[in-house]
Amino acid sequence: MIFKLPDLICAFSQKPRNMSFAYGRTHDSLGNRKEFLGALGIDYRDLVCARQVHSNKATCVCEKDKGRGALSYDEAIADSDALVTGTRGLPLAVFTADCLSVFLYDAKNKSIALVHAGWRGTKENIIASTLQLMRERFATKPADLYAGFGPAIGDCCYEVGKEFPDFFTYGLQNRGARYYLDLAGINKKQLLDLGVPEVNINDSSSCTSCHNANLFSFRKEGPSCGRMMSVAMLK
Repeated sequence: MIFKLPDLICAFSQKPRNMSFAYGRTHDSLGNRKEFLGALGIDYRDLVCARQVHSNKATCVCEKDKGRGALSYDEAIADSDALVTGTRGLPLAVFTADCLSVFLYDAKNKSIALVHAGWRGTKENIIASTLQLMRERFATKPADLYAGFGPAIGDCCYEVGKEFPDFFTYGLQNRGARYYLDLAGINKKQLLDLGVPEVNINDSSSCTSCHNANLFSFRKEGPSCGRMMSVAMLK
């Protein structure tokens, strides 16, 4: 669990259950979703998912979107990497296997967001885009926001290309002429720069590559690996 609050459900799945309809061994994915979400008190048929494209686009969803992507990848919200809602009983999901999932909760205005932050979305500051949408729809203020990070590949393992200093001015380590990216650290700094209090940011600190026995890692397993689900819902 990311936050332990009475009006909120936030959690992420682990191996061996693949939650994706598009990647890995998908024949058990629907059953895996049903089991995982059922244990959280969520009806798997209500899930709202996005067809993630490594963008900085956030989409606000409501009751009419319930079930989009729950049973079919093609029915998910198109071309989006963050979902925002103020609707109770509407579970949001993103899927990762090294990328970072970011849970956002506006405690004052009772709204949430769930973000898929790969390096491309992080480069384009998807956190800022998502918070802007929350501000427009729910009058969210950074000071009222709580943030939590799901597992992601850490800078211990995330080697990137020599062009990355052109993309990021912080969050890169140079070790032996090789660059390593701190995906969680960059997103944390982006949250802090927006005004989210540091005490309100919770990092799971789990590297998907280091802990590949329990967490899917694209870098470690290759293109055929499954995906974990991060889910958030206002009760």
